[in-house]
Amino acid sequence: MALGGSNGLDAGHLRSFIERIERMEAEKAVIAEDIKEIYAEAKGTGFDVKILRKIIAIRKMDADEHRAQQEMIDLYMSALGDLKDMPLGKAAIRREFGDSFS
Repeated sequence: MALGGSNGLDAGHLRSFIERIERMEAEKAVIAEDIKEIYAEAKGTGFDVKILRKIIAIRKMDADEHRAQQEMIDLYMSALGDLKDMPLGKAAIRREFGDSFS
């Protein structure tokens, strides 16, 4: 802890940190509002905002993390018996109905 002044604290140093944080918080609020407006604009042109948010979350992940997450989703979907959208399920549908069904 920075010591100094009559109460043992360096008030100038403390004030500097507080003011820097406050400036960054204000900038963060402006940026959050800008992002909100971009989502509204995208929604207004017909894009699904939930999907946009999911894509952004995926793009933040590294490839290994995304692959591991997708494998877990596939595993859980398989456990629930929903195979139609997984490679094995797609192969079974093609085998049963041919390529025209997909």
